[in-house]
Amino acid sequence: MSFMKKTITFKLNHETRSVEVESNDTLLELLRDRLGLKSPKCGCGRGDCGTCTVFLDGKSVRSCLILAIEVDGQEVITLEGLCKDGLTPLQKSFLKHNSFQCGFCTPGIVITATEMLQKNPNPSREEIKETLCGNLCRCTGYEPIITAISDLVQGKGE
Repeated sequence: MSFMKKTITFKLNHETRSVEVESNDTLLELLRDRLGLKSPKCGCGRGDCGTCTVFLDGKSVRSCLILAIEVDGQEVITLEGLCKDGLTPLQKSFLKHNSFQCGFCTPGIVITATEMLQKNPNPSREEIKETLCGNLCRCTGYEPIITAISDLVQGKGE
């Protein structure tokens, strides 16, 4: 089967990129396989687990569900592009609270939590739990993740 190829231009982590993609390439495949980024992971390929979450024009999306051709002219931010010089306060809080074990889910959770904190800088523990319900974590039981976010909100994160 032959797929249409097209050159797309988009911003990736604050830098303009032009790449040729096939019409069936997902954004996740483009980011990981073609551009070598490691933070978005392929956990399910169906948008259920949240490990591939990235920002697309400022909104968190499951990159396994977005065709690469659709990001033409848009901006994609991955975990690698969240902070140009070091770690964000949220990432520092995750470290402080050992909020990851295997780390597979962490990038998607950080993106999801970052978006939540942009919309609501003072979420309750229940709001944090509700926001993270679409991100699967098999190792931590979520408690250290929720604590890291909650402590950051209360000024105890870093």
